[in-house]
Amino acid sequence: MTDDLDAALNPFIQAVLGKKATHVVALDVRELTSIADVFIICSGRSNRQVVAIAEHIERQLRKHKIKPLSVEGTAEGHWVLMDYGYVIVHVFFETVRSFYDLEGLWNDARRIPIPAAASPKPASGGRTRHPDHEA
Repeated sequence: MTDDLDAALNPFIQAVLGKKATHVVALDVRELTSIADVFIICSGRSNRQVVAIAEHIERQLRKHKIKPLSVEGTAEGHWVLMDYGYVIVHVFFETVRSFYDLEGLWNDARRIPIPAAASPKPASGGRTRHPDHEA
């Protein structure tokens, strides 16, 4: 069952990563609550990015015929909650995420591995040049 759940999450994870969301965490909350099976939590670096991430997620999932039951918080861009029934996506402005600490509140939940290719890349400390554009 866990493999089926992990596979069903792929469109959600890909949509979240499509607008460079940071600190993406997926929590399996099936054993802890009846409100959802999975929470996906991610962050944006500004209110605008939070809203852009949420809008991108909604557009991408609609392409897979996945529609939200409810979306709240897009007007402020501090915390957007996207309810897809079995999956709830939380898109936070970084400081708001720290304040509410959902990962701490749900620390008994199993973390669902995010594919290595989906993990944020370490900062290189500078701009990367394209090999065709030598200085």
